[in-house]
Amino acid sequence: MVNVVLKDGSVRQYPEGTAIADIVNDISKKLAKSAVAAQVNGRTVDLSAKVYEDCNLNILTFDDDEGKKVFWHTSSHIMAQAVKRLFPDAKLAIGPAIDNGFYYDFDVERPFSPEDLQAIEEEMNRIVKEDLPLERFVLPREQAIEFVKERGEPYKVELIGDIPEGAEISFYKQGDFVDLCTGPHLPSTGMVKAIKLLSVAGAYWRGDERNKMLQRIYGISFPKKSQLEEYLQRLEEAKKRDHRKLGKELDLFSLHEEGPGFPFFHPKGMIIRNVLEDFWRKEHYRRGYQEIKTPIILNRDLWIRSGHWDHYRENMYFTKIDGEDYAIKPMNCPGSMILYKRKIHSYRDLPLRVAELGLVHRHELSGVLHGLMRVRCFTQDDAHIFMLPEQIKDEILGVIDLVDYFYGIFGFKYHVELSTRPENSMGSDEDWERATNALKEALEAKGLEYKINEGEGAFYGPKIDFHLEDSIGRTWQCGTIQLDFQMPERFDLTYVGPDGGKHRPVMIHRVVFGSIERFIGILIEHFAGAFPTWLAPVQVRILTITDRTNAYAEEVAQKLRDADIRVETDLRNEKIGYKVREAQLEKIPYMLVLGDKEQENGTVAVRARGRGDLGAMPLDEFMNMILEEIRTKAIN
Repeated sequence: MVNVVLKDGSVRQYPEGTAIADIVNDISKKLAKSAVAAQVNGRTVDLSAKVYEDCNLNILTFDDDEGKKVFWHTSSHIMAQAVKRLFPDAKLAIGPAIDNGFYYDFDVERPFSPEDLQAIEEEMNRIVKEDLPLERFVLPREQAIEFVKERGEPYKVELIGDIPEGAEISFYKQGDFVDLCTGPHLPSTGMVKAIKLLSVAGAYWRGDERNKMLQRIYGISFPKKSQLEEYLQRLEEAKKRDHRKLGKELDLFSLHEEGPGFPFFHPKGMIIRNVLEDFWRKEHYRRGYQEIKTPIILNRDLWIRSGHWDHYRENMYFTKIDGEDYAIKPMNCPGSMILYKRKIHSYRDLPLRVAELGLVHRHELSGVLHGLMRVRCFTQDDAHIFMLPEQIKDEILGVIDLVDYFYGIFGFKYHVELSTRPENSMGSDEDWERATNALKEALEAKGLEYKINEGEGAFYGPKIDFHLEDSIGRTWQCGTIQLDFQMPERFDLTYVGPDGGKHRPVMIHRVVFGSIERFIGILIEHFAGAFPTWLAPVQVRILTITDRTNAYAEEVAQKLRDADIRVETDLRNEKIGYKVREAQLEKIPYMLVLGDKEQENGTVAVRARGRGDLGAMPLDEFMNMILEEIRTKAIN
């Protein structure tokens, strides 16, 4: 008998070799209907897997993140099977689950049309109705290669070549379809009750533009049709909020073929940017940070010393100056190292918190560029904290408090993930363990729940990532805290300790906004372009009913400007209803309508976005109201 410890801590005993599906059925008939896979001692497996020794068992449903991955991965296989039925000559590449659904890449003679997608979706639904079981089997390497060659799948041959010697090579079969795959998968295709194919795009094999362009079909699926309907509604809402569309309509920014991935900010977009940066500077000053600025081009030797030359070179841009190799910085940290080394530091100087709104450039493939969300140049709100080892926990807690405050200002909820040592890393096991444990201790001291992403840390240290949730439930990774023992070593950073000797500081890399450009894109979509008053490019627009009140309008506007309220006047000879509608479309927080009566009484008729007519009031009363709203950074 084996002891099986369930998620609630209870223990059940089962004979060796019992299938997990039978255990789930024994636990609950209801759970058996919704279970998609399981985790045995943290490893995700098929429900058909068997237990042979004592273990911890966690049953996964679609409500779990790992459960969604299994569900969507199986859906990608259903799509591949449908494509092979309709287009037998199509070659299979890869088909993973992604954050919102799945995709599969195909090598086909011609691009898929909208009609093709409709036919594939219909065939997928037929495969679902067939309720085909998914069966796993393994083959020796040479036999596996011969198997996929016989099926005419050259991309699968290449993928097998990437599998380490001695590793198991597994396949999954569902009806007439077989695919190379590590799994795990759903027990059967019939568990997928609702499917929608969303789009098709070109994608280079292995993301390399030197390779062949494949056809990538994106899709989404759910265990209930109601979930699909809800998702499609959210998708429509997301389209309305698309920052690229609103950025153009609100005249905030633009992108041009003369510089793909290099955004142009317009005057109104610059107002938002400057307000964000002013807020950032004020809050950092209050928390003891000093602002710096470092060059965007530095020589090759620096990047070799920092480790970026070996670990990040494919993402960098290069140039030559006086015959020497230089790189345009993809990150700000090496510049901070140089500034730290400019003088001798005492232990009394630490912690030293230096912050930089630094412009960085990173090479991104053209196919992944996306408005402000994925660009080739952006400004990181970077900071580097140099500290004593005993100050690590307090400094991490301080950064967590800062991030929490910033996100709360914008009304964002967030969750936290901890990423550990990647394969492509530098430094000793001891340093990595120490750094990882320090991050864990800080999170636990704050009482924050967190998810662990094994192997997803930076090459120089583990990190905490903050994933904020916007107004329609989407998540965005923005803030990060990275604890680093490596760069102080590589740059030979020191401080003089109480004993008069030289010691090595520890450092934190951290961002709050992440990328200013990306954060603005997120804010545009979060607020659907209707920015809170403190952040709005134009806070008040004055609308005149007749030209008799133009002089009064200019007088009111000047008083608002003198109070640092951003104001525009609309003195055109147009009907007031037209002017109001135009201001509403531009999502301006307040409109002041001025006619003969307002001029005579020295008042303003106030209309508020989302609240309608607030009636007439003295100008001073309105100014006090809006200034308080700006001061408190109200978001409602």
